[in-house]
Amino acid sequence: MTARWPAFAPALERAVHHAREWLLSLPERPVRPSADADALAAVLGGPLPEGPTAPEVVVDELAAGIEPGLMGMPSGRFFGWVIGGTHPAALAADWLTSAWDQNTALRVSTPGTVAVEEAAAAWALDLLGLPAGADVGFVTSATMANFTGLAAARQQVLTDVGWDLDRDGLAGAPRVRVLVGAERHETVDVALRYLGLGAPTVVPADRQGRLVVGDLERALGDGPTIVCLQAGNLHSGASDPMADAIDAAHAHGAWVHVDGAFGLWAAASPRLRGLLAGYERADSWGTDAHKTLNVPYDCGLAIVARPEPLRRAFGMHADYFATFQGSGDPMEKVPELSRRARGVPVWAVLRSLGRSGVADLVDTLVERAHQIADGIATVDGAEILNDVVFTQVSVAFGSDERTREVTARVLADGVTWMSGSRWQGRDVLRVSVSNWSTDDEDVARSVDAVRRAAST
Repeated sequence: MTARWPAFAPALERAVHHAREWLLSLPERPVRPSADADALAAVLGGPLPEGPTAPEVVVDELAAGIEPGLMGMPSGRFFGWVIGGTHPAALAADWLTSAWDQNTALRVSTPGTVAVEEAAAAWALDLLGLPAGADVGFVTSATMANFTGLAAARQQVLTDVGWDLDRDGLAGAPRVRVLVGAERHETVDVALRYLGLGAPTVVPADRQGRLVVGDLERALGDGPTIVCLQAGNLHSGASDPMADAIDAAHAHGAWVHVDGAFGLWAAASPRLRGLLAGYERADSWGTDAHKTLNVPYDCGLAIVARPEPLRRAFGMHADYFATFQGSGDPMEKVPELSRRARGVPVWAVLRSLGRSGVADLVDTLVERAHQIADGIATVDGAEILNDVVFTQVSVAFGSDERTREVTARVLADGVTWMSGSRWQGRDVLRVSVSNWSTDDEDVARSVDAVRRAAST
């Protein structure tokens, strides 16, 4: 048999070299890309080559061609959207995941990666204080985690009123009402659209984006109902009042799903868990590991307290693997059959950090957010609009026009990346602290960049 390593070695060695160069460049390189997609298309596109090219040459061409278009997302000075960095253990585990190339669908066919994912799932449930018997599916993102949890919710609330969704579909089914806060993330609406549930009923939110429980109680009624709560508002970091909202929803027989894309990880910190008091009594939860937990893209966790509705929603039986299928296969917990072993990097970062390390990670992100807010608050004309309770900071500089000008200058400067947004009727500069590597120097340089932008 032909040895396989020699075929891989040159390309992998070049990949390691380019990865090292990329990581070493992050402390000093501008965070923003230096070229746009149209310019790079001329370098990376064009006619398909007629013949083969050595893999190591391809890797070199790729690294050189793409470099000007890379955003410094793993940089400690990247605060755009809600994007984490990559923990070293998670990055190395992700490389191994690609090398192992395991399609993690069935327990019997890939017992190694399934065992790792099941261990990671148990650790995550323990850290987050969620029911030990819950099912955990490793999906692509919080969007698909919400989709997965809401699919289980749809299955159960229709079953509760005697409707057989598997047999009869949605046509003619009782209407499923979905109640959401006015400041829920738009991916909840997208997930509802994917599921054929249509637009949700919107419940007012307060000045920090938290759903108002009294309005929720007035909106609840009879019939199949799902209530979506939020752990971690995109602009303020605030979470809905979980305990009271869940009590109200359950009193009406509603299923409660928590969108905790980044904010659910507050539950891993003894200092911050109180922000989510009562969250553990919901019925499903969605979160990202590639945000607060700092694993590589892409990895979301869909968590459902009762496995049965989740497995009814996504379970599949086919003759060609019927004799191999067992109970609790990964394919029964996610909307995919073929997928990479996304839970392996989650296992690696949890194994590396341990309980105290995850708590320290979350606490430090929040401390950095306070440092940034305190620093920007000293900039002339800056106004911090939110109560900084988690990892988000929203800033305005007087008029919308002025805020947009400052934001544009910050991005053009390149030292840091803070995304522009609009919140509570005002344009804002939004800061999301999500990277484990952000340190005091990153904070100081980023605040100075905002000060320069605002002084012009």
